[in-house]
Amino acid sequence: MKILQHLRQKRPLIHCITNYVTVNDVANALLSVGASPVMADDESEVGEITAISNALLINIGTLNSRTISSMIKSAKKANELKIPIVFDPVGVGASTLRNETAFRLLEQVNFTLIRANASEISFLTSKTGGARGVDASENELGKDILEHINAAKILAKKYNCVVAVSGKTDIIVDEKQTKLCNNGSPMMANITGSGCMLGAVMAAFLGASDDKFEAALKAVCTFGISGEMAAEKTIANNAANATFRTNFIDALSFVDDDILNKRAKILSH
Repeated sequence: MKILQHLRQKRPLIHCITNYVTVNDVANALLSVGASPVMADDESEVGEITAISNALLINIGTLNSRTISSMIKSAKKANELKIPIVFDPVGVGASTLRNETAFRLLEQVNFTLIRANASEISFLTSKTGGARGVDASENELGKDILEHINAAKILAKKYNCVVAVSGKTDIIVDEKQTKLCNNGSPMMANITGSGCMLGAVMAAFLGASDDKFEAALKAVCTFGISGEMAAEKTIANNAANATFRTNFIDALSFVDDDILNKRAKILSH
């Protein structure tokens, strides 16, 4: 299936209740990949907005009490209408409010996909680990990849969903299969919001595909390839972070199915 071609033809509407630090880049990433973003987090309208959307992103990066009820209301509406939901538990493990909210959401909502870094996944499975907020520990996926695969599988089975663990090697699992994606660039860690953008891009792919595992895998690869292309252009022009950010958002619009199939570095586990 030409998933990017289909996504751009469908132009799925993605409802984002997300991190206000990165909301502009999230919207631009969605536009670049071919989706349409809508950012609505007031409780009085989230149900209506979700009802007309093709997928929902819930990101707790800048969590506040006002939006927690909005997240729950929106997610329950999505479950009612069988709209896919991506959950990005940013910084879980760092505060009581964040921890309680993450587990409250997991108890009350059937998520299609959980996207997190390895520290966050570890906390969700064991309620321990050195969460550093929004950042993953350095090289955490390179050192203990089997441990992270097993943790992701535990979550996938417990919550009957796809789990994507972001890092140097990205891990995508469900109850039946595990894939690894080795696309990406170290420069992606030098800009704010790469994880938030990835969650949104994954929601766009889910909103345009019936095969949720394949959509998650292809979204991760597309995102990583875009990072590679942006880094190549940035380095060639002797530029740095701000230029990389612009090049990255551009690259999301340049990747097509041929580039995806040619450059994707996927391994089965």
